[in-house]
Amino acid sequence: FQKWQTPFEVPPFDRIRPEHYLPAFQAGIRRQNREIREILKVRSAATFRNTVEPLEDSGAFLDRVNGVFSALVEADTSAPLQAVALAVGPLLSVHQDGIWQNEALFRRVEAVRRRQEDLPAGAGLAPERQARLRAVHAELSLLCLKFEENLLGETNAFQLVVERAEDLDGLEAGERDAALAAGARCGREGSWVFDLHAPSLWPFLEHARNRDLRRRLHQAYVSRCDRGNAQDNNGLAARITALRCEKARLLGFSTYAEYALEESMARTPANAYRLLEQVWRPALAQAAREKDELQALLERDLPGARLEPWDWRFYAENLRRLRFGLDSRALLPYFPLDQVREGAFRTANRLFGITFNERKDLPTYHPEVLTYLVQDRDGGFLGVYYADYHPRPGKRGGAWMESFRRQWLRDGRDIRPLVYNVANFPRPLGDTPALLNLVEVRTLFHELGHALHGLLSRCRYRSLSGTATALDFSELPSQILENWATEPEVLAMYARHHRTGAPLPADLAAQIQAFQAFNQGFGTTEFLAAAFLDLDWHTLTDPRPVDAAAFEKASMARIGLLPQVPVRHRTPYFAHSMGGEYAAGYYGYLWSAVLDSDAFQAFKERGDIFDPATARSFRANILEKGGSEDPLELYRRFRGRGPGVEALLRKRGLG
Repeated sequence: FQKWQTPFEVPPFDRIRPEHYLPAFQAGIRRQNREIREILKVRSAATFRNTVEPLEDSGAFLDRVNGVFSALVEADTSAPLQAVALAVGPLLSVHQDGIWQNEALFRRVEAVRRRQEDLPAGAGLAPERQARLRAVHAELSLLCLKFEENLLGETNAFQLVVERAEDLDGLEAGERDAALAAGARCGREGSWVFDLHAPSLWPFLEHARNRDLRRRLHQAYVSRCDRGNAQDNNGLAARITALRCEKARLLGFSTYAEYALEESMARTPANAYRLLEQVWRPALAQAAREKDELQALLERDLPGARLEPWDWRFYAENLRRLRFGLDSRALLPYFPLDQVREGAFRTANRLFGITFNERKDLPTYHPEVLTYLVQDRDGGFLGVYYADYHPRPGKRGGAWMESFRRQWLRDGRDIRPLVYNVANFPRPLGDTPALLNLVEVRTLFHELGHALHGLLSRCRYRSLSGTATALDFSELPSQILENWATEPEVLAMYARHHRTGAPLPADLAAQIQAFQAFNQGFGTTEFLAAAFLDLDWHTLTDPRPVDAAAFEKASMARIGLLPQVPVRHRTPYFAHSMGGEYAAGYYGYLWSAVLDSDAFQAFKERGDIFDPATARSFRANILEKGGSEDPLELYRRFRGRGPGVEALLRKRGLG
């Protein structure tokens, strides 16, 4: 297909309009259908070369269109784009089913692979079951899209408007100024406005002394899409999980989790549950001890009061100051966004020899997006990296990595990737740059780790390159990079005061190391609760919708979640699970945390966190391989053995 006439063949965002997408999708579908027909015209016996490889290579044009469109729907959406998404979802669902349920194609692939299940989406089913599977896929595509649209709408709709300065007690000047600027942007000049996006939400819950306002903000956050209005997601979640259960049964599995985990490192839901339970017991015990400490602090302020979820972060910050003599906000001046990003780039350079050089001449989908040419140690072209860091109404919450184009080999040519990171970090304010807290620092390193997985890929096939790995393995490259973020040697590379240029004082750097395990009972249990909830939803055996609220309540009661600890993602806003990307796989973050803790220990054991031989091995055996080999075998090749949970429990102070 025609190459884009741009540097490095990047998407020409300056020339693409919303009305271009639907015709492009339709053209891409027609093109791939022609490519499939060409495969079926071959009269000679089916071989890997004449059947599987051209099938793998088909759809490159459609993939290019979808890569650009999907990025904008998540990072810079609009009403016209959402309308296209509603039209395109069913088209893509029908198209994919038409390929994977193509009997003639199935017979050729079956002849090559000798295993019917290797064509996973129902080609061997009876016609009536194929028809039902197509209907399930079509409905799921629309429901998942509607779920995320509702969540974006609910997140953007809420505003906590504060009229009195005394209600801001506990917040620092920068936090107040950001809220005042938010008020001006939304037409409430002179008022302070807080919303449900991370840069506004978490500082307020951690530092605002007004307990009632903390309650209102927290309750708004945890009740998103759970208010019985047009954007309520409970019914959608129940229907989505029921349809997934039906899909699994159509394909011969008892539950959707069995289907989804068949190719994962865990292999079975039972193994995933076993890992969660192994960490849950010590984490819950630690959370209970933390709760008692915070309850004691609360009673000093409000005798007889009971600790509530909207109190936890506030009193945890108080306890942090008492125990370590450090307010976490004291670190903010040392973590301006630009310096943290450069520190992450330098870390990647020290480990893998790669460089990031900013380009000002590449088209982007939004003026805030930064672009970088990424080159290898020898100057060879590795790819293009895009960074989109600040919240806006058209962007969903959270942080993520994806690709406009994956790495692969086509006709002997190494197609290099175009990778992007998206986040919701604070904005600059006046002459003060965007300042990150410690969680946001780790998030930046984390997402760059995903980007490295995509950029350093050396795979033949597009569907196996970069981050296209088993879900519970895919977080290893991202989570391991977080370990470098707070190492003293790395902090010295980037943590400097944004006004004076003074390096982070040694005592503060030491404190960061000291309180790594602080509040980990809370942090681990709130995550694990969501992982249990995700697995519970996807181990349903009856494909009939259930009452979502009652189901969630029973799920949390079963594991004994403390009432003061909110589940990180409740069902109505659990986009990781209900949106589809991590359906039955949210546990994978913990699985990967076991891997990353154990893998980072390999560097520690050599006495050098930048040990060249260990870094070369990690690049060669993990980052370059994508999903082309069994992940457990790749890990053993790097580590010399399988992983264990001990390093993770030690790091989190849980064992």
